[in-house]
Parts: sequence; C-alpha cells; structure tokens
Amino acid sequence: MEVTATGAALGARVTGVDLAKLPPTGAGGTGIREAFLEYSVLLFPDQTLSKQEQVRFSTLFGSPVVHPTNTRDRDAEVPEVTLISNIVQDGEPIGALGNRELEFHADLVFLHVPGSVSVLHCLAAPDSGGDTYWSSNCAARDALSSEMVARLQDRQVVYIHRNPSYNPDPPARHPLLCRHPESKRDFLFVSPSSADSIPGMGNEESRALLDELLDHATQEQFVWCHRWCPVGVVVWDNRSTLHRRDGFGAEHRRIMHRTQMLGPLTA
Repeated sequence: MEVTATGAALGARVTGVDLAKLPPTGAGGTGIREAFLEYSVLLFPDQTLSKQEQVRFSTLFGSPVVHPTNTRDRDAEVPEVTLISNIVQDGEPIGALGNRELEFHADLVFLHVPGSVSVLHCLAAPDSGGDTYWSSNCAARDALSSEMVARLQDRQVVYIHRNPSYNPDPPARHPLLCRHPESKRDFLFVSPSSADSIPGMGNEESRALLDELLDHATQEQFVWCHRWCPVGVVVWDNRSTLHRRDGFGAEHRRIMHRTQMLGPLTA
C-alpha cells in the first residue's frame, strides 16, 4: 500500500490495496486508519465495491448507521447504504442531494452525536462540475490568533435544522474548539448548516462571529479539491474537515453510494 499526500493542507491518495478484499482486521486496515488520522481525507482510485463490501470496509472507521435523513432507495438488505444521485425517474429523484451547489458544511451537525466519518463510492460522475472540496479544521485552528482562541474558549454553537422533524429536544450544542477523540489534534469546528446561535452572545455578535470563523476556516490555503472519476472511493473525517460541492448540469449523471458513521465530536 502506498500513501501519497496531496500537497494541500489535507488529503492523501492511497493505492496498492483492493478494498473489496481488505480484511476487517490486519496490517492493511491499521495502515489505512493511521493515514486517515493524519490526512483527514483519503482517496482510493479505481475501486469497485458491492454494497456489502462497502459496509464491511466502512467498519474500519466505526459502525455504519442507517442515515438519519436520506431515505430514498434504501436497500432492505443493506440499509446502511444511501444513494446519492441527481437522476430522476418517473418524475421522482432516485437519490439524495440532486445537482445543486452545496456550501461548506459538516454532516449531521444538528444531532447530539453528529457525523464522524463518511465513505462515498463513486459509480458515475459528471464530465464537468460536481467537484468536492474539503477544508482542514486542524489547519484553521492552528492559524487562529491567541486572542481569538481566548475568545472562543468554552463557547458553543446551537445547531437547528430547517426541518423541525430532524431536531432533537433540546437542540444540539457543539464546542467551537475541539480535540479529536482519536488523533488528539486540536481543531476549529463551525458548520454554517443549521448554525443558529452562540449562547451568551447577542444575535448580531453571534452571527458576525460565525461568519468570520467560516471565512477563516475555508481559506484557499486550507482547502483541497477533488474531481470525481467513476469507480473510486473517498473517506473523510466529518470532525476535522468541512466539505462542499460544485453544482453541475442536470443533463449529467452522478451516482454514488454513501455510508455514514456517527461519533463523539471531541475528546
């Protein structure tokens, strides 16, 4: 197995391993786990997995769950796999997320136990558009001034999804400054998706700070872009990264299988 860093603030390409045949325990899995904690995003090109094989591979990073919100095309035999697609059949989308642009965010941040790791297996990709970008929350934390760190210490953000049925009672709160539960690296955590307020601050001050932190966290120097090719797998850490997607033309086909793990945000 060979791990090659992208040269950006995060991300690495992993070759020389067949994920479909990778045993759930052993040196290969250990090496992948170590690379994942170091680089936060791993690209495995030229990989073809069945749904069952994807679920088995995903167990390297936790316990795959039935996605809390994406319910289209749920396979009764493999419910942990969610279909991501813009394809419409008989007037109905066959999968989630369509073809629109998606802004930087962390997945399932409105839950008390949010997304920890996501695995995306690409089966079909647009000829242009639909690129995905990841930003490093660890690099963003390292670049904060000491004054900003002091300002953020012990501060939390309340996250409320626009769909009321998704929200727990009481709403989820997550700290702005976190320590990764496995790598022990410090990172900044702020997701504009569902971010409602910072307790102890007025609305204007809270919103201004959230916007400032998002601008900081998604600076070009912290970002890596991936142009998708069919039959490839990407794994990313939903705690130490944010991600976004370019929009693409509705005439293009995009088909992906996703597995999702949940876990604690901070040590």
